[in-house]
Amino acid sequence: MNVQIIADSASDLPLEYFSDNNVILIPLKVHMDNEEFDDLVTINPKVVYDAMRNGKAPKTSQASPQDFYEAFRQLAKDKRQGLYIAFSSELSGTYQTAVMMRDEVKAEFPEFELEIIDSKCASLGLGLAVMEVVRHAANGKSLAELTEIAKFQCSHMEHLFTVADLEYLARGGRISKSSAFIGGLLNIKPLLNVEDGKLIPLEKYRGKKKLMRAVIESMKERGTQLNEQIVGISHGDDMKEALEYKALIEEAFQPKSVYISSVGATVGAHSGPGTIAIFFLNKLPE
Repeated sequence: MNVQIIADSASDLPLEYFSDNNVILIPLKVHMDNEEFDDLVTINPKVVYDAMRNGKAPKTSQASPQDFYEAFRQLAKDKRQGLYIAFSSELSGTYQTAVMMRDEVKAEFPEFELEIIDSKCASLGLGLAVMEVVRHAANGKSLAELTEIAKFQCSHMEHLFTVADLEYLARGGRISKSSAFIGGLLNIKPLLNVEDGKLIPLEKYRGKKKLMRAVIESMKERGTQLNEQIVGISHGDDMKEALEYKALIEEAFQPKSVYISSVGATVGAHSGPGTIAIFFLNKLPE
């Protein structure tokens, strides 16, 4: 690749994807049991989910400034261009930190070319955008071309989320504790999406079947030419349910493929085990 692609662990791509495709990984941080871990590198998402099931409340924090500085400075020393597609600035300070570290490196290497994009995406919504950019980078596209591809992918990426237990959203302040309690009693399942980088509740449904129908209906309303797309599904340690959604989506839309990954520790620490998230584009490039 002429341009080095950089992504963070909130993209929820598996660790081997980064090594297999020569993408630099910037891990966000997970704090649990008085220890700090590098998401995807020194902690496995399942460890976090099991801890949450046992009543623990892991915390997360943005990526380390030092990790950005070292990655960016090495690129500058090697006289290489870079493109970093960042986790939504509405959900983390990681994007702002990356911009500051780029400015520090450029003070030493004024010719250094690095584009940083605030994806306004999360989880595999960000991951699918990264995958598309990497595909074009491998075909020799320029930094300017790749930047435009990334911006298009991110700006047209739809996110549909649901969680197994409202309690986890309540811990993160997304809903009230009383709403979580009542929702649990009534088997209420929320459907949420991401708008301008923020997690927004859409609707609540009683029971799994109604929720799954609502997801398919939302995809019909929001998606376009889904048969020509890769649809993403990320799950919080619940492959069985992810495969159920995969079967429904394939039956309804016949997409090019369905890519499934685990919701990583950073995102999963807020959404909890049993999370299911669906990602697709509302517009295709011409």
